[in-house]
Amino acid sequence: MTQMDDAKKGIITEEMKIVSEKEKIDVEKLKKLIAKGYVVIPKNVNRDTEPVGIGKYLRTKINANIGTSPDFVDIDLEIKKAKVAEKYGADTIMDLSTGGDLEKIRKAIMNAVNLPIGTVPIYEAGKIAREKYGRVVDMNEDLIFNVIEKQAKEGVDFMTLHCGITKQSVERLKKSGRVLGVVSRGGAFLTAYILYHNEENPLYKNFDYLLEILKEYDVTISLGDGMRPGCLLDNTDRAQIEELIILGELVEKCREKGVQCMVEGPGHIPLNYIETNIKLQKSLCKNAPFYVLGPIVTDIAPGYDHITSAIGGALAGYYGADFLCYVTPSEHLRLPTVEDVKEGVIATKIAAQAADIAKGNKLAWEKEKEMAYARKNHDWEKQYKLAIDKEKAKKMREEIPSKEKRACSICGDYCALLMVEKFLR
Repeated sequence: MTQMDDAKKGIITEEMKIVSEKEKIDVEKLKKLIAKGYVVIPKNVNRDTEPVGIGKYLRTKINANIGTSPDFVDIDLEIKKAKVAEKYGADTIMDLSTGGDLEKIRKAIMNAVNLPIGTVPIYEAGKIAREKYGRVVDMNEDLIFNVIEKQAKEGVDFMTLHCGITKQSVERLKKSGRVLGVVSRGGAFLTAYILYHNEENPLYKNFDYLLEILKEYDVTISLGDGMRPGCLLDNTDRAQIEELIILGELVEKCREKGVQCMVEGPGHIPLNYIETNIKLQKSLCKNAPFYVLGPIVTDIAPGYDHITSAIGGALAGYYGADFLCYVTPSEHLRLPTVEDVKEGVIATKIAAQAADIAKGNKLAWEKEKEMAYARKNHDWEKQYKLAIDKEKAKKMREEIPSKEKRACSICGDYCALLMVEKFLR
């Protein structure tokens, strides 16, 4: 039985109780949200992780992507990245490895952290096909579904599956006049498959069978946005919206079968189109949790895309995105380092907090209240404790200390707070 099946039957699971307590939301209300498909708790029946709720009325969650590439394989480094992501506040981790022993890497990451783990199974299917037959496009249906079932048995909690890439949406892409075509790696695998074989996407054609596998292990499906724009010039075009319409139809099938479902959204959107994209998704996908990459709001800041995406993420979260996938400073440039992962998580955590404040989330406002009073009381230890990056805040203050221990070295004896509070007393 899935969390959704239990919720539909009126059963309150232990996972629901934990999420209810963490989010300070009535468990009966949470149960109804899960039954409707507005909230998901990605947790495989074969894995014991701390439950995380994603969706309506809950805090905005963030995901950190890690993983190897064909050019660089270091399992120990990926474990360090996973632990750093967990330390600085990532709610989930996705293993996007494409180089080395993928099963070994995946299991090592799953053992290293107590967070829900996501994957993109088509990566492993494509890698196997390339090694066995010479090309990614030579993968077949059996291979794809065998990989999905294997990963489900291993305990993967949620999977990005690009089921909205269809012959129809590929035709729409061909007529779209896009600058960058397909930038989603999983989307590219399946687009190339359709174009080469002139056959339908196996994930779409066999969607009912796919749901049977996911349901058995209560794997949450994250319906991938294979047609997402890869630059601002391609944003909100016909190919993207065509796929979103298809995903909305698949959301309804997931709910009918009791399979938990999220929908993924675009990565490159100008600020003035973010609200439009969120409202379109929420309407077409009937309030399914929305998982967005960034979004990145300008394409001219390589090396700083953790900032461009945090700007977009804050606005996306405010308008209703439920789940932000982080972007690191090395996006579009190279495989991220441990430090890149840290910076990406922190930037996205800030965006999520900003969005939750604007949405009036009580937990977010409680943190702001605590920080305000810590500053009022010149309680530096409390300020460090409340900071997203505790070590950096403390280190920076200690690097150039003030003679006035209650103040910082920006103002010292001329501290505005100290000057006025003396007379307010």
